[in-house]
Amino acid sequence: MEGILEFLKQLVNPESIIRYGGIYLLLFVVFAETGLFVGFFLPGDSLLFTAGLLCSTGFLHIHPALLVVLIIVAAMTGNMVGYIFGKKVGPMLFKRKSGLFFRQEHLIMAHEFYKKHGKKTIILSRFFPIVRTFAPIVAGIVKLEYHKFVIYSIVGAILWVSILVLTGYYLGEYFPQTKEYLGYIVIFLIVITTIPFVVNSIKKRLRRKVKNANQQI
Repeated sequence: MEGILEFLKQLVNPESIIRYGGIYLLLFVVFAETGLFVGFFLPGDSLLFTAGLLCSTGFLHIHPALLVVLIIVAAMTGNMVGYIFGKKVGPMLFKRKSGLFFRQEHLIMAHEFYKKHGKKTIILSRFFPIVRTFAPIVAGIVKLEYHKFVIYSIVGAILWVSILVLTGYYLGEYFPQTKEYLGYIVIFLIVITTIPFVVNSIKKRLRRKVKNANQQI
């Protein structure tokens, strides 16, 4: 049991993923985080930034352009799998109870995000943890036209991967000392991407309190 917990601990650490698994584990994690609903807990933004940074230091022996292309392909493939899964068995997930690797509230949150932003969700969700895991599934559930889904998925993947990987790469290239602050940068990225969910949760609670107060009047 301790071995499994230690493995999971390393799996959510972006630097450990790359150091122990290299490019192959990196691509698998990107695929899983964007295509499998059990991958919602995996790092995304911080992993891409770290990949770019370690590429600039030479730890990842790969050209940055090729790194970007490979990650884009992994992200797009993950989205395609999520879409197909959502189209075939997605509706059943709304009846499934939450467990260790599945939280129904995450699916509901992604569904509400989709209802608010429509097809643009496939692009916007790339920059929001959890939502980017469930957005392709929701797109499959609502039966978004496949060709439109593919186009939005490609655009979203290119923007997401290019911005984060190349930011990490060029910071490492021109400011080598950035590597020393990687831990703080990862925490910063996690906090920044979590803020919208905290704000949304607070708004929901306030609306619920107002609704309950009005019902009691």
